[in-house]
Amino acid sequence: MSAAAAPAAADAAAAPPAKGKKKLIIIIAAALLVVAAGGGGAVFYMKKKAAEAAAAAEAEGEDGASPKHKKDAKHDASHPPAFLPLDPFIVNLADKEVDRYAQIGITLELDESKTADTLKAYMPAIRNGILMVLAHKSSAELLERKGKEALAAEIMREVVKPLGIETDDPEAEEENADAKPKKKKKKAEVELPVKHVHFSNFIIQ
Repeated sequence: MSAAAAPAAADAAAAPPAKGKKKLIIIIAAALLVVAAGGGGAVFYMKKKAAEAAAAAEAEGEDGASPKHKKDAKHDASHPPAFLPLDPFIVNLADKEVDRYAQIGITLELDESKTADTLKAYMPAIRNGILMVLAHKSSAELLERKGKEALAAEIMREVVKPLGIETDDPEAEEENADAKPKKKKKKAEVELPVKHVHFSNFIIQ
């Protein structure tokens, strides 16, 4: 073999390692791209979660408290309601086939204790209105839950009427439900001094 052939053979032997290195560099670059893409996705996911958490915290801040610890607006512990128990009512009911009577205990839930003194001054008129409502009821009506709820609404109306406060008549609303609707003047909303009517005793015989 001549001296010129020897270097050529050496160059030919060295060529394959150069191609192998190039392929290795391409594989490494591809792997780095995959890792970078995965890292970018992870960063995007973490940013999204952080944004959602911040939005939830802001919403809770606007509400003033989390749902688990939110105070009930109807029952403020710093302003407890006052209660006024009335003397029991014993009245004959409107049953026609048989004589039935009801013995009912009523307790009024008030907005404040001062209201109790005001209602006591009107108690004769209040009791008269409640007795008139009860005497108009039948035992069948009062035995049903719906009938008791309607009675409570009517008692509420009779309690505040002597104070000059007019509320809608539940019976009149039911009678006019099927009639042709008429335009009504919108009544101004009034804060009622009596919040609820509670029954402490309910016996029908």
